[in-house]
Amino acid sequence: MNRLNNRICLVTGAASGIGLAIAETFLREGATVLLTDIDAAAGERHVARLRDEGLNALFQQHDVTDEARWTQVLSTVKERWGRLDVLVNNAGIAVLGDVETLTLAQWRKTNAVNLDAVFIGTQQAIAVMKGQGGSIINVASIEGFIGEPMVPSYNASKGGVRIFTRSAAAHCARKGYAIRINNLCPGYAATAMISGGLEEMGGDVAQQFQSYLQQRIPMGRLGLVEEIAKGALFLASDDSSYMTGSDLVVDGGYLAQ
Repeated sequence: MNRLNNRICLVTGAASGIGLAIAETFLREGATVLLTDIDAAAGERHVARLRDEGLNALFQQHDVTDEARWTQVLSTVKERWGRLDVLVNNAGIAVLGDVETLTLAQWRKTNAVNLDAVFIGTQQAIAVMKGQGGSIINVASIEGFIGEPMVPSYNASKGGVRIFTRSAAAHCARKGYAIRINNLCPGYAATAMISGGLEEMGGDVAQQFQSYLQQRIPMGRLGLVEEIAKGALFLASDDSSYMTGSDLVVDGGYLAQ
């Protein structure tokens, strides 16, 4: 229960879903965690609960597309704790719409949150970490390996995250920074993003998609956010000390066939 004892961690998009599960997992493994999210009400509520349990959690509101806000958040980390050991770039959105119906504004918004923000966070975290080393975990997706007709902007952004991570990881390794950068690639998990997408599909289409997923995933079910979080724990811990520029896929076998 102490795999991250005394580590200072930052998790974005941590007010719900996979991000919240990662933050809770890290906290229970001995870390101090700054949770950030654009949803201040939910973030403050969860941090209050976690602090009541005696866990070292703190919250800051954070629009990950805002470069200046990244600087402020990381300044808080440095001023309060003096270092950053782990960054999880988790914040993300998905917009439904095929290549014919998706608007340019929707494309740009998705890529701003899912890809541009990962670049900003990684770049600024490297500046903080390179003196002592650390682990950066970029949450990509199995959607960065495959194409789904209804989420082209999500596919593009997550594919971009995967390749960007490789470039940044190779750079840090060659520079001798002792910073490992890896992708966590979840499959379909029981999150608000998935349930919201199903609601947007509506009716028969949503039912058909749920049936498709049950048949398509060899393990026959959606993943639990806690199962995804365990993958992040592995990448954050010393257990993955010889991994950088890699994809850790947690998808119930989706990509295996």
